Amino acid sequence: MLNDLPNAPISDSWRYLFEFIDLVCRDSNAVDQAAVDRAKQAGWSDEALYDAISVCALFKFYNTWIDATGVQDMPAAAYAASGKRLAEHGYNF
Repeated sequence: MLNDLPNAPISDSWRYLFEFIDLVCRDSNAVDQAAVDRAKQAGWSDEALYDAISVCALFKFYNTWIDATGVQDMPAAAYAASGKRLAEHGYNF
């Protein structure tokens, strides 16, 4: 899907959402009423599009912050331990 969205084995509804998200990530100033209307005609609500925009913006912020501050990725074992802890205890620890 990441390499060939037009031919990915997903529904048209999801394809329009991912095209919308791609536009948000690449050129947020180009998000216009036509882009919103295409996504809405594919079945996505204003709330869903708002959520998609928010998630994209936050991940872009986090990635920029991580890159600029030099924060390093965790080793695979740390991800496994974190997943186990979350599965067993949730976010309350």
